[in-house]
Amino acid sequence: MEFDKELDARGLNCPLPIIKTKKALNDLGSGQVLRVTSTDSGSVKDMEAFAKQTGNELLASSEEGGGYVFFIRKK
Repeated sequence: MEFDKELDARGLNCPLPIIKTKKALNDLGSGQVLRVTSTDSGSVKDMEAFAKQTGNELLASSEEGGGYVFFIRKK
């Protein structure tokens, strides 16, 4: 999947992946896509909740190489 910006949140524990995701999305324009990688297992539910609460779209979520990858489109 194509993306406009990448955020490496590996090694960070809750709530840091969400805080950094929010900050990274602020730098993007509407419709742009952010790719986030995380090793925090809690980030799976956190990213879903974050997307619903903020109106951003969680395009995909997967497990890769012992971590998690998320693609979020800014509203």
